[in-house]
Amino acid sequence: MAEPQPASCGLTDEAALSCCSDADPSTKDFLLQQTMLRIKDPKKSLDFYTRVLGMTLLQKFDFPSMKFSLYFLAYEDKNDIPKERNERIAWTFSRKATLELTHNWGTEDDETQSYHNGNSDPRGFGHIGIAVPDVDGACKRFEELGVKFVKKPNDGKMKGLAFIQDPDGYWIEIFNPNSVVALV
Repeated sequence: MAEPQPASCGLTDEAALSCCSDADPSTKDFLLQQTMLRIKDPKKSLDFYTRVLGMTLLQKFDFPSMKFSLYFLAYEDKNDIPKERNERIAWTFSRKATLELTHNWGTEDDETQSYHNGNSDPRGFGHIGIAVPDVDGACKRFEELGVKFVKKPNDGKMKGLAFIQDPDGYWIEIFNPNSVVALV
């Protein structure tokens, strides 16, 4: 039997499970395909996500009549990206866990423009997470590249994971999947 938890701890394991339903068979082929972040300057963001985090630009779409562009990135081998346009589009939208960066044209030139990262009041969106084989090694590299840290691996109560910020101030958790076991 599970230990009783104070009410302030959230749901017990049993209560959480009781809120969940078995997946409807019609959803068996659904997948979480993308998370969208609005970006101010695509040059800075694309550099950060490709050079610093090692992601690959899969596809770019421009919407001139609405004055915005979309950039889809993921951890994929560039050699696997189809060359033919329609095949590439379908392939891009079939990848798991892509990052969609949305750039509204002109924001890069507006000094007063910025996006809320969700980690200050009013709180909302929190972060994306990147699994790495060596948190300390990744963070050493991030420091050398001048990446802004919210939390370094040995700071705070939760040791072994870090939070960095992208050019728009969005938080990115850096963790090792094998080390998460010790945290929870």
